[in-house]
Amino acid sequence: MGRPSETPAVRQPTEAELDHAATVLQLLSDRSRLGIISVLLPGHELSVGEIAQALDRPVPAISQHLAKLKGGRLVVARREGTSIKYRLCGEHVSLLVENLLQHTEHELFSEPPHHSGARSA
Repeated sequence: MGRPSETPAVRQPTEAELDHAATVLQLLSDRSRLGIISVLLPGHELSVGEIAQALDRPVPAISQHLAKLKGGRLVVARREGTSIKYRLCGEHVSLLVENLLQHTEHELFSEPPHHSGARSA
């Protein structure tokens, strides 16, 4: 074991990892796509219509954003009869967006809503 004053080595991300992370952030830089990720709770599926209703946005617009998120492998789709259900690919993207929104609450509120258990509107 090293001396107490030494800090452990931190693995530096590869160029490919940085490129992929930048691509994910570009996908999430859109307000509607952030909203979509925030309503797709881990382990749950929603149809395009349900997502559009939750965000009060037109279905065609949500559908286009979902196509981009699907292309970026942030969401996956499953056909159920005549509708398509969407879910997150994993919890990491959800946690990223949740942390970003909580950071935003700290900037906008003297008492961030997530500290009281409420979710901001």
